[in-house]
Amino acid sequence: MPAHSEAQQKAAGAALAARRGEQKVSDLDGAARSMYDSMDESQLEAMAATSRKDKPKHDNHSS
Repeated sequence: MPAHSEAQQKAAGAALAARRGEQKVSDLDGAARSMYDSMDESQLEAMAATSRKDKPKHDNHSS
């Protein structure tokens, strides 16, 4: 599933880093912590790999 915004892509990247042990889980908050708790590594990889080109900074439309 691709990220809908730059912020979502960055949060997925932070959650993925924590999942891989590259970052402390305790350092996560907000969306990154929620993604860490609810998504597996492959889902986080797919979202974090989304290109930021033409993405808004934040997604104003909840889906």
